[in-house]
Amino acid sequence: MRFDALIFDFDGVLLESEYAGNKQVAEYLTGIGHPTTPEESMANFMGFSGREFLDAVERWIGRPLPDDFHDARAIEDQRALEEGIEAVVGAVAFIRSLPESLPRAIASSSRTPWIAGHLDHLGIRDAFGDRIFSGREHVKRGKPAPDIYLHAAQALGVDIARCAILEDSPVGATGAVASGAHVIGLCAGSHCGDGHDERLRAVGVNDIAHDFGEVARLLA
Repeated sequence: MRFDALIFDFDGVLLESEYAGNKQVAEYLTGIGHPTTPEESMANFMGFSGREFLDAVERWIGRPLPDDFHDARAIEDQRALEEGIEAVVGAVAFIRSLPESLPRAIASSSRTPWIAGHLDHLGIRDAFGDRIFSGREHVKRGKPAPDIYLHAAQALGVDIARCAILEDSPVGATGAVASGAHVIGLCAGSHCGDGHDERLRAVGVNDIAHDFGEVARLLA
């Protein structure tokens, strides 16, 4: 292993949640008179959370969001938590292949109950323990700021320069690059269409991997 620790984004890296979530946003916006495709939602909103996410959506539609947007999102999130979402192909086997002694953490824009609940569904909660960090809960500035990655590295007791980060969104990768870590742009999820790797390269990732087999080779 070339690095002393691994830091994972969650949605779109370990969990196949990006397409489903952006499809719901696109359908909602289309229903209120702002035709939006899932691909447009992913291109414009993916990787943001909290106020940054809401600002991005409101810029897209040119007006404030209706109050029921939050209710629609909460209903969809609860449904997803209850039913579960599948893992990105190869993610679970990759996590299980890591040496037990290798420090690892999740640094996500999602809240910790969402992350922990889906880790339970995937059967890999034990692989991370309490090393689950949220850009909405553990730092003041979420992605694309580097703060959540720096927080995770500090919690692991590892210099960020000796960490590798796996990120799938340009927003997240921008913050990961700014942190000073070695960043692998992962294009393994179903939301990663043509040109996604070039979008990640454009923000300065060190490597691109199209599956977890490539990730393993890049880390070796």
